[in-house]
Amino acid sequence: QSGPNAYSHEILGVLGELALVMEKLPSWAAPQPVKKNLLTMRDEAYVNPEPLGVVLIIGAWNYPFVLVMHPLIGAIAAGNAVVVKPSEISENTARLVADLLPQYLDRELYPVVTGGVPETTELLTQRFDHILYTGNSTVGKIVMAAAAKHLTPVTLELGGKSPCYIDKDCDLAVACRRITWGKYMNCGQTCIAPDYILCDPSIQSEVVENIKATLQEFYGEDVKSSPDYERIINKRHFKRIVSLLEGQKIAHGGETDEASCFIGAPGI
Repeated sequence: QSGPNAYSHEILGVLGELALVMEKLPSWAAPQPVKKNLLTMRDEAYVNPEPLGVVLIIGAWNYPFVLVMHPLIGAIAAGNAVVVKPSEISENTARLVADLLPQYLDRELYPVVTGGVPETTELLTQRFDHILYTGNSTVGKIVMAAAAKHLTPVTLELGGKSPCYIDKDCDLAVACRRITWGKYMNCGQTCIAPDYILCDPSIQSEVVENIKATLQEFYGEDVKSSPDYERIINKRHFKRIVSLLEGQKIAHGGETDEASCFIGAPGI
């Protein structure tokens, strides 16, 4: 990620979540009175929030800091112990999380487990009181199946498709600028990034030209040297994306450099 994007999408969100929790936690943790009925009219009726117990958080690689810290903040606020498993694909952030968290949190209550598939597989054999996973649906099914053995509730944030529809009567410049920002931020490695555009055939060429103009504004003539244009996370994902380009009609860009995991300039 570029510096500005890393700060705005990884750090600011965490700071905002911390501020919200610190403000709201006293009211969230307080007993909530409930309406009485015939059976409870002589009682003091309320709902008292209690921790679930031990929570497992399995983070994702595309936003490796915020997708670990956001659920961690919520789990701690709810009084739970947490096992944190950052994604091994974003190894630098995983190492950072493993180094930093024990400096500020009890390492027995909030351990960080690093590693890949074997470590995650072993974690999933253990019983947890809640599991949160962000990633693809294939692994999501594995997580859910493992959780089902212990009747453990899960929160799964999985991938999907995000089409954009552009009406021919809208402001094309504004629409294309917003779509371009959403698509190419983090080099398209965002779960809700626009996947494709639907529009009237009469405006298709205008849409392409508007996106091309916006790309030049965002990243300049030499995209590869732009400090704002990011890279694909690793060579495996680079090769997967390049294979998707084969046989396609490329309207703009599409140059690749495997050594730096660069796909540009950028492709339409």
